[in-house]
Amino acid sequence: MRFDLPDDDTLYSALMARDPSWDGRAYVGVTSTGVFCRLTCPARKPKRENCQFFATIADCLNAGFRACKRCCPMAPAAQSDPAISSLLAKLEADPTRRWREADIVAMGHDPSTIRRAFKRHFGTTFLDMARQARLQAGLTTLAQGGKVIDAQLEAGFDSPAAFREAFAKLLGLPPGAFEANAMLRADWFDTPLGAMIAISDPGHLHLLEFADRKALPTELKRIHKACKGSLGFGRFAPTDQAEAQLEAFFQGRSAQFDLPLALHGTEFTKAVWRILQTLPAGTTQSYSDIARRLGRPDAVRAVARANGANQIAIIIPCHRVLGADGTLTGYGGGLWRKQKLIELERHYAPKERHPA
Repeated sequence: MRFDLPDDDTLYSALMARDPSWDGRAYVGVTSTGVFCRLTCPARKPKRENCQFFATIADCLNAGFRACKRCCPMAPAAQSDPAISSLLAKLEADPTRRWREADIVAMGHDPSTIRRAFKRHFGTTFLDMARQARLQAGLTTLAQGGKVIDAQLEAGFDSPAAFREAFAKLLGLPPGAFEANAMLRADWFDTPLGAMIAISDPGHLHLLEFADRKALPTELKRIHKACKGSLGFGRFAPTDQAEAQLEAFFQGRSAQFDLPLALHGTEFTKAVWRILQTLPAGTTQSYSDIARRLGRPDAVRAVARANGANQIAIIIPCHRVLGADGTLTGYGGGLWRKQKLIELERHYAPKERHPA
């Protein structure tokens, strides 16, 4: 059950007091450690600015936090259900494992029963929880200077053939339906936040999306129709540029993107996207800020729709737009990605100038 949470000051006071009345009703994610805890956790209390509060365990996991090993916020359900206990133990022992329903069956469990049990206790499924564990493990490895493990990529592809098959499935077409010398070509590459699909022609990038974005099939069908079916596999120079510039971005070397983009939208939508491209890395604005910059202060909802319709993730930085109260709002790639991008861009934040 989800509870409406009070303001963060009230929850931080409850955290400092280890108030047991909030046990199971609220959780704290600590940005400095990457873990989430009960408010009664016996560990040393974090600073106020490092705390984010959540109503459910699923919210914590989706935001990229992992469970604290001292207060074990998922333990009560694990202790009362042997199936959950065994799966959580397996997940803790090997967080990088890529789980499938067949693995759950092999352990003697019914996938439907497990799905309902995890949703009931944690607000998320075991497979989604395992995916978050892989992503967290990969991000930790990256932060320590290592390579991002392939197993973190739930939406990743093991080979070009696997990508072609998955891509064709998204469009509802057989792989053989794609042209060999197409006007637009699709390829994919890995990033620390998951696999991304890029579509380009020889001169422009048309689409760049996370492979697990729910709206991706609709976007692909729209592009397929616009190019009259002249869509194939492979890459042109803009895809290479996008991959290279994103690699520099994630490595903390540069937040500048200067590759040519093809924008598909109404004139208003494209105007919003152009303003997004002027937002410096490490800064954020609200939808109302963007509307005022357009000279349309009454068009906040239209700005939000245009922001959500962005088909070139990160390079057109729709993740830099927050709600009017400064909270994270909808992001097609998942709020956990939006949070990670904002955290990463603190490295690029404009330095404050002090008078001499």
